[in-house]
Amino acid sequence: MDKKVLDYVTQKTHELMSVPSCCSEAKAAAKAWLDAVGTEKEAVETKKYIDELEADIVPIDSLISLVESDNGIKFLGADAAKSMAVHAKKIKSAGAKYCDCPACTAAAAILEKKDMLLK
Repeated sequence: MDKKVLDYVTQKTHELMSVPSCCSEAKAAAKAWLDAVGTEKEAVETKKYIDELEADIVPIDSLISLVESDNGIKFLGADAAKSMAVHAKKIKSAGAKYCDCPACTAAAAILEKKDMLLK
């Protein structure tokens, strides 16, 4: 793997792991990948990490549906849910494909390098 790509993904992985919005499964996959870099397990852990990120990243339409749902409103509160819905629709209209929370932003940055990681 190209050193620049490895350094970039490593940096984004540390960012991902440091944010509260990162789920425990993604943190575990990130740690396993970091531990495997440079070992015979790297390819297997890279695939697992990519699969986890793809499962966890929140598409913008899913975010909008969640924050506009009864469950989203109950969980976040009416004002926060409405604010998030407005924000999500705004970033969607600007071309966003995914949620822009720090975890999803880091995951998207890593997934942009997916093809280079899986070589």
